[in-house]
Amino acid sequence: MTFNSIGKNFSFTTWGESHGKAIGCVVDGVPSKIKLSEKDIQPYLDKRRPGQSKFTTQRKEKDQIKILSGVFQGYTTGHPISMIIFNKDQKSKDYSSIKNKFRPGHADYTYWLKYGIHDYRGGGRSSARETAMRVAAGAIARKVIHYKINKKFEIKGALIQIGNDKINYKLWNNKYIEKNEFFSPDKSIIPRWRKAINDARKNGSSLGAIIEIRCKGIPAGLGEPIYDKIEADLGKAIMSINAVKGFEVGDGFNSVLNFGEENVDEMRVKNGKPIFLSNHAGGIMGGITNGQELILRFCVKPTSSILKKRRTINKKMQNTYISTKGRHDPCVGIRAVPVGEAMVATTLADHCLRFL
Repeated sequence: MTFNSIGKNFSFTTWGESHGKAIGCVVDGVPSKIKLSEKDIQPYLDKRRPGQSKFTTQRKEKDQIKILSGVFQGYTTGHPISMIIFNKDQKSKDYSSIKNKFRPGHADYTYWLKYGIHDYRGGGRSSARETAMRVAAGAIARKVIHYKINKKFEIKGALIQIGNDKINYKLWNNKYIEKNEFFSPDKSIIPRWRKAINDARKNGSSLGAIIEIRCKGIPAGLGEPIYDKIEADLGKAIMSINAVKGFEVGDGFNSVLNFGEENVDEMRVKNGKPIFLSNHAGGIMGGITNGQELILRFCVKPTSSILKKRRTINKKMQNTYISTKGRHDPCVGIRAVPVGEAMVATTLADHCLRFL
């Protein structure tokens, strides 16, 4: 199985399975003499860690990261940085009753079709468990971005919609995002989201979500025409996340609602410098960052592992039914917030190393 790596100047490769002994990551391209330790990485993993609320999977993993190489006396050496997390709370027996069935909506059938084998224990390599190592790589990417631009920047993700219930943008509060179990910027929506997820869980079902990521302090000039446009690389990074089914930048699909004169971001000169009067483009023009706030969104489908009985087939090509037991996220979009942040960070770090 190939294609387990992403990035050019800043790249990383992940390895491991959901129910294997461990998962790991090798990050390459990090400049030397950047201060780095496990303490710089762990807070981001703690944001993604399972079992923190009743609205996510109840699998108990501390996700304690260990750096194995590429750091000496607290600083990066310029060589590959290898990291590992040991799995502690696998319950493979939860999947024994469905080992010969294909879970609809999962990668079971396509993996089996392509490789002639699939790890039925939580999805194996296709499990969202792999995304923990993306978050670890993203933490290092943030250090690289800071090293290259030498100024304050922010990559902030938030959940803006669960099911058909969307936040009120007028109530957006960055400070509240880290203070609730949904990474919501809108405090008023929390009771409704709690009820929606509880109702879905009771019905043996799940819900999808939309995540928005905003990046401030990112310099102009990142991105390469024509086929390495910054939004193209961001799209690839985001779409590689498990269960992601859509991606947009700026106004995205809502751009079609406006006329041309409404959609363009007009420019003026103020104090001798160019300014934009709006940001419909989401901080990107012609595939290159323009110095404005970078804004993107992605949608995550409802979790496919559900208790509600569904029609499927087995390896003998027989019709059957399936109900997936075990510990699963009723809304996997919640824990996708720090994963999305990480993939944006790794992409921006990659382009910073190309351009700056």
